[in-house]
Amino acid sequence: MQVVKEILEKIEKDIQASDLNDSFSKKWEILELKDGVAIVVGLDDAMFSEIVEFENGTKWLVLDLSSDTVGVLILGDYSGLSQWDTVTAMGRVLSVGVGDNYLGRVLNGIGEPIDGLWEIKPTKLAPVEKIAPGVITRHMVDTPLETGIKAIDSMVPIGRWQRELIIGNRQTGKTTIAIDTILHQKGKGVYCIYVAIGQKESKVRRIVELLREKGALEYTIVITAPANAPSVLQYISPYVGCALGEYFMDQGKDALIIYDDLSKHAVAYREVSLLLRRPPGREAYPGDVFYLHSKLLERAARLNKDYGGGSLTALPLIETLDSDVSAYIPTNVISITDGQIFLETELFNSGNRPAIDVGLSVSRVWGNAQTKIMKKVSGKLRLELASFRELASFAQFASELDVSTQRKIEKGKRLVEMLKQANNDPIPFYKQAVLIYAGINWYIDELAIDKVLPFEKLLYQKMDTTHKALSDLILKEQALTEDIETKMKTLIQEAYEEISL
Repeated sequence: MQVVKEILEKIEKDIQASDLNDSFSKKWEILELKDGVAIVVGLDDAMFSEIVEFENGTKWLVLDLSSDTVGVLILGDYSGLSQWDTVTAMGRVLSVGVGDNYLGRVLNGIGEPIDGLWEIKPTKLAPVEKIAPGVITRHMVDTPLETGIKAIDSMVPIGRWQRELIIGNRQTGKTTIAIDTILHQKGKGVYCIYVAIGQKESKVRRIVELLREKGALEYTIVITAPANAPSVLQYISPYVGCALGEYFMDQGKDALIIYDDLSKHAVAYREVSLLLRRPPGREAYPGDVFYLHSKLLERAARLNKDYGGGSLTALPLIETLDSDVSAYIPTNVISITDGQIFLETELFNSGNRPAIDVGLSVSRVWGNAQTKIMKKVSGKLRLELASFRELASFAQFASELDVSTQRKIEKGKRLVEMLKQANNDPIPFYKQAVLIYAGINWYIDELAIDKVLPFEKLLYQKMDTTHKALSDLILKEQALTEDIETKMKTLIQEAYEEISL
């Protein structure tokens, strides 16, 4: 009994002399290390998304909490680490630097500059994981975010703070639409963030050079986590971009963020989850893959005046396989967003670019995201195109068509030609409005199809020169007044007569 008593007294003295916080809460050890994921033991109070530091100074991110171990992910080089190395808790969640000084820069997946320019000293830190603004703080959609793309601004309008999905097969022009939207924000006070997830470095480099050439890089931040980057960087990069976008929103400014693309983001998260030994579900994705994207896209919002009035608009991209929109990730993101722009491979290959399938594309805010003049002139455009596609498919099997049907088909062909648009050539809404007015009201029906695009160019040229007063009036009024309509008819008739000679 005396021996037992002495042992108990020694244990009690050791407990009283030890620093419990240091021994159990702050110091952990690596149990297992592989592929950028470490399983750590000796933990009692870790937080999700907390930063921990290893002996070599490498920062890691806590992403998995279980009853006796913690899963942490690499945020740097882990080649010098081994089993049983010590891990120290930092006591704070993952945060990134935000501020205006990040504009015009290219960052990696955790917000560090990689463009070879000067070091950025952040003026403010923002958490990567953040709860989305509540319903009370939000404002309804009533301001358009113009893309400069005729088919979108007229038929699938996007409003500020909307979450509009761009979806389609590989090589159908999804990124082109996103980049054209960035180019069109020049001078409109909208700050842009482009997040490239799992893309080729050569593609990102071309995009950066294009933005620089067009003068758009000065109001844009590019974040890249390329295909050869660790999965954790591909996983965390869209949240880093969102934190930067929220900085501008909180300042009462308007921001646009593009996620290119969330399919690769889901694949990266699946890889991380399987390394953490989480049980796989449908298509081997973890059960929380829906939450993965919903917590990201819900952070896009427009705050009401009491909270600053800023906005963050999100354009996520999704790549489909064989146009299958019913696959797991596409259906998830479609259910989260406020509409989708569907790009069709057959339309793209036939030369109809942008290859937007009007039948499958939808915007759940419709006219609320359009100026009054655009809403007025484009009201019938969607129906005209739908009618044309139905009649065109029917005409393949009919030997003879009545005059009315033939006329509608010919008009539809010219409308399709009118909506074609070159890459990196966004068009302001006041020019779009005049062109669509001409197309809907039978002004171009007598033109040969090969003269529709020259007619469009001539129309724009006149609006910049001899009819500059009309352009200024539309910009000022933004509605189809009687005076504007009269001047539009005069301009269209003048351009029609010149192009018909």
